[in-house]
Amino acid sequence: QVQLVESGGGLVQAGGSLRLSCAASGRSISSYAMGWFRQAPGKEREFVAAISGSAGYTYYVDSVKDRFAISRDNAKNTVYLQMNSLKPEDTAVYYCAAQRGYYNVPDGYNYWGQGTQVTVSS
Repeated sequence: QVQLVESGGGLVQAGGSLRLSCAASGRSISSYAMGWFRQAPGKEREFVAAISGSAGYTYYVDSVKDRFAISRDNAKNTVYLQMNSLKPEDTAVYYCAAQRGYYNVPDGYNYWGQGTQVTVSS
């Protein structure tokens, strides 16, 4: 089993930055694909970014490309999401997720954190 705990959310002004962290426990996530999802009030959950286990391939939804960066530190069993140039439409609860399968297949994620709120004011 993999347990995931997100941190780093908060309130920030438009144009600002936040770095989300996802700390894993229970087992090493070095071979797991890791993803970040978000859900805004009244909207469907959105697959935002992902990173593969070993080669470090990445995926980003178009709306965050060139603004967000996903990374991982397998020694710390932690995944990060650096969010720059934040916009009010980035406001959502952000969830970290893990899976053994392909990083860019959102339906495959089966381990989830509890989420962290990100609010971007205009």
